[in-house]
Amino acid sequence: MASAHIDTFARDRLPPAEMQPAYLFELPELQFPDRLNCAAELLDRAIASGWGDRPCVRGAGLRWTYADLRDRADRIAHVLVADMGLVPGNRVLLRAPNTPMLAACWFAVMKAGGIAVATMPLLRAKELQAIVDKAEVSHALCDLRLADELRTAAGECPVLRRVRYFNDPSDAGLEAAMARHPAPFDTVDTAADDTCILAFTSGTTGVPKATMHFHRDVMAICACWPRHVLRPSPDDVFIGSPPMAFTFGLGGLLLFPMAFGASAVLLEKASPAQLLDGIRDFGATVLFTAPTSYRALAAHGEALRAGTLRRCVSAGEALPAATRALWRQATGLVLIDGIGATEMLHIFISADEAHARPGATGVPVPGYRARVVDAAGRTLPPRTVGRLAVQGPTGCRYLDDARQAQYVQDGWNLTGDAYLMDDDGYFHYQSRTDDMIISAGYNIASPEVEEALLLHPAVAECGVVGVSDAERGQIVKAFVVLQPGQAPCPDTARALQDFVKRTVAPYKYPRAIEFVASLPRTETGKLQRFRLGHPDAAAGTPACAAPPASGSPRNDTPRSIPSFGSEARKVAR
Repeated sequence: MASAHIDTFARDRLPPAEMQPAYLFELPELQFPDRLNCAAELLDRAIASGWGDRPCVRGAGLRWTYADLRDRADRIAHVLVADMGLVPGNRVLLRAPNTPMLAACWFAVMKAGGIAVATMPLLRAKELQAIVDKAEVSHALCDLRLADELRTAAGECPVLRRVRYFNDPSDAGLEAAMARHPAPFDTVDTAADDTCILAFTSGTTGVPKATMHFHRDVMAICACWPRHVLRPSPDDVFIGSPPMAFTFGLGGLLLFPMAFGASAVLLEKASPAQLLDGIRDFGATVLFTAPTSYRALAAHGEALRAGTLRRCVSAGEALPAATRALWRQATGLVLIDGIGATEMLHIFISADEAHARPGATGVPVPGYRARVVDAAGRTLPPRTVGRLAVQGPTGCRYLDDARQAQYVQDGWNLTGDAYLMDDDGYFHYQSRTDDMIISAGYNIASPEVEEALLLHPAVAECGVVGVSDAERGQIVKAFVVLQPGQAPCPDTARALQDFVKRTVAPYKYPRAIEFVASLPRTETGKLQRFRLGHPDAAAGTPACAAPPASGSPRNDTPRSIPSFGSEARKVAR
């Protein structure tokens, strides 16, 4: 179908059709027209349906109706086009914590026919630069409070030529520019298969991969999991911790409530204590967060039982059976779980409260199919562990990346998870099939942490793995060979930890460091991560082992739990 994109960067870099998965549009609600813009469907149509005065997004001191959100999105779209020179198909980097203004910026990009590239607030300049370079991002809308890292990145990225800051009281700020554009904005008539989102995932190598999603994909995820599993009502108030920079947060805290005429509370910081306050203060009914938060919130079961919560979704990491039982005992509520992937945009296997089974993720969400396959792609019999393969209305499209051939094979999306299916068709998560570390809901690529450590002059070699942790599921552990003359002691370990926090996003730092004489390698020199931590992993005994960090400064502890940081994300088990 004819694209509305004048800048054809994204369409020119789509994987060839034969390398994309098979797409399923079997449900009546998945029959999309050729011309489709998700902002028109979710925002403009809401006004036309009489929802203009309904509450839509709330934040600190803010309560915007659907009409308020559209007014601001229209003004920002005018700024993007008239003042910043955006043409359909340009990429726009978005950088902010979860706020109503970030939601307005996202919809503005959709309305203008641009492509949103949302980024997590914790990312450093080095990581932002990689994203800008990969996506050839030309425009950015950024919260002024997060300007420093973006300015540093922009200095190294000549393609990023137009930046506006909001929460900026000056005449140069986005708000001042918005005030000069009061007229409604005519939403661009995009094709259903025009790319509207580039969602980045680091994968197992630390080299960023951008997953490409269409306007029709946004509407497809609204038609599947929330409609058939969550089943929200227009009176629901959503709240949660995942950043909107991650597809789980984008769906759970913006797209899904709006698809059903509901509202969302957008918290800039969402620790368990702040979630508890938000649930009480806003009368929240639907909660999205991670098992670590549910465990902390369970201590306040009496208050939660007396409150408004009715649906709870566990996201970001495997859900231990003990956490599920603790939550139900404390609150009387059964957690909804599932598995999703950045590549698939949202959840594709899940189970609601009535159909949940201990130890099982669930069954394929209506609109999706799943099976367990062997290395050759053959379907395995029940109760046999293999690779999870999925098809549905969404699927993996990497932006100009050879790794497309690894994720999509024979028309199926291979998520990187090991699963088994029982005799009743329920899927049971076993493990990841790659070197990804999943810690407190974040996907962390071992090689990326290794690269950061190797930048420190005290480090000669290093290997990074995930090790089990009762609180976080896994923590990052580094095995470090020091340069001659360096002391293998706790002070050195702390210095390395602080260095990694300054180099990459702080949540990626190694919470445990063990100094070793050598690392296990193959004859060709390849690091054998699977042997790290085993008795024969290194020559000699460690001179010093830094224990796992029992805590970290407030600004280093992830304030929220992302949805699917890389390839497949185990949402809950």
